[in-house]
Amino acid sequence: MKIYKLLLLSALFLVGCQANNIHRKVTVHAIGDSTMAIKPDPDKNPERGWVQVLPQYFNENVEIKNYAVNGRSTKSFRERGNWKPVLEALKPGDYLFIQFGHNDSKDTDPERYTNPQTAYRYNLIRYIEEARAKGAVPILFSSIARRKFNKEGVLLDAHGNYTLVARMVADEMKVPFFDMQYLTENLETAYGVEGSKKLHLHYQPGEIPYYPEGKDDNTHLSELGANEISKLFIEELKRQKHPLAKYLK
Repeated sequence: MKIYKLLLLSALFLVGCQANNIHRKVTVHAIGDSTMAIKPDPDKNPERGWVQVLPQYFNENVEIKNYAVNGRSTKSFRERGNWKPVLEALKPGDYLFIQFGHNDSKDTDPERYTNPQTAYRYNLIRYIEEARAKGAVPILFSSIARRKFNKEGVLLDAHGNYTLVARMVADEMKVPFFDMQYLTENLETAYGVEGSKKLHLHYQPGEIPYYPEGKDDNTHLSELGANEISKLFIEELKRQKHPLAKYLK
């Protein structure tokens, strides 16, 4: 009888622990560029960052702090002081999303450019190591695809070796990796040459008040594009059976 009671108490304790884990508050910090960042004037501005719309897919136990900034690379995010408040805010058990590459490739801009095989690689490693030193859990993302079709309707690569290096760093550092370039290339292709314009910012002059002179932007995201990319991430989160998946709505 005593053994039975002990087993019952142990089982109840384990169930209680699991329940507490499910309801534990989790904070996600995101660092990156304009494709993730929060955009101003959402009532008027059609542009969205994909992490900007991500909170709606998680339950109330997840808080997403989006530190992404327009135009930043792995180099300029640190050198312009954007990393310092993130590092100070990280706590044990927090997650850190890292997604750079669009601006690291700007080889005419010494403030932002990084060689993918050297500076870009070491910058990613440094973010990972510093996050881990605070007890946080880093997650690495490749950049989302640009809408870059040739005249034959083939979607072309826009990121060179940056995606490959990000994958190699994730493998080397044993960090979860989400290949958003691959997932979003499939998305762009599925929407097609013309249909994929809806994922981005394409407006004729006078079509909407926010862009009176029109807009032809194949990098940044519309509200549709941001949500489609968030959904791709959610599905990949489930596929990888990542612990964050249990916090989804």
